[in-house]
Amino acid sequence: MNESNTPIIKHIPDFLDYLEIERGLSNNTQKNYNRYLKKFCFWLKSKNKENILPHELTPEDIWDYRLYLARYTDVKGKPLSKLTQNYYLIALRSLLSYFTDKDVQSIPSDKIKLPKDSRNEKNVKFLSLDQIERLLMAPKVNNAQGIRDRAILESLFSTGLRIAELVALNTEQFKNIKNNTNLEVSIIGKGNRPRTVYFSERSLDWIKKYLEVRDDDCKALFINYRSRKDSDKRLTVRSIERLVKNYATLANIPFFTTPHTLRHSMATDLLNKGVDLRTIQEFLGHRNIATTQIYTHVTNKKLKDVHKEFHSGKEMKN
Repeated sequence: MNESNTPIIKHIPDFLDYLEIERGLSNNTQKNYNRYLKKFCFWLKSKNKENILPHELTPEDIWDYRLYLARYTDVKGKPLSKLTQNYYLIALRSLLSYFTDKDVQSIPSDKIKLPKDSRNEKNVKFLSLDQIERLLMAPKVNNAQGIRDRAILESLFSTGLRIAELVALNTEQFKNIKNNTNLEVSIIGKGNRPRTVYFSERSLDWIKKYLEVRDDDCKALFINYRSRKDSDKRLTVRSIERLVKNYATLANIPFFTTPHTLRHSMATDLLNKGVDLRTIQEFLGHRNIATTQIYTHVTNKKLKDVHKEFHSGKEMKN
């Protein structure tokens, strides 16, 4: 079959396979791309262009689609944020890049421009060390659930794990915990990429205490005590999100606190201690250093103060 004569809409399943096989993106990322492209397909159908071929897509079509996104409102009358609009455009741009990679004639992906200032709309939110300490101390550790929660919070800040990576941890990964003060654990992270994460001595102490009060055979490290079946006991992403929110409220720290905030806080703490970006990139499992660079702005003020305090230029005569 001549792919150039295949409508754009029918290319999307192969594009999603391409994301998995050739770009190594996770299932969740593939689902997001699929969801974003469904809106583009809906727009094509609304314009009676559901059979449009890749080479027939024009810059004018791209412009009209951008206007559609900018003017779109949901059932409650709420418009799409600039950031969300960009997600839809990035998905379409990736599809055009796929056409280029597969030698399917289409307009270049760089015809889709993203507003420069919109990339900074998503600011990094992090906690101070004092706020972190208050959050970690929030669980009451007089029962198994409280000890588990303390171990979860300590682990998130110690390792910088993504929430899905934390959920996937198993007890067998900590079978040698009694013989280690700084345990290294190999995980499969975002995009099915392996990496090593490091647990601090403090976080290990709480994981040890937690495992000592466990009396089940469930392989999941962090379990739900409300579930009776071992197969259902692994804590879900949503459960840990609620857990962190509840303790953030108890600790009286900012409402924006989520598991990912602890990841941001860990990276920011390392930066403030002088760790270079490349090393932090390895800790966080970022594929591209550009992703890690979102943290640099949080240290800009510190750099300014250091320069003002120590640069010899202030001692030179005019």
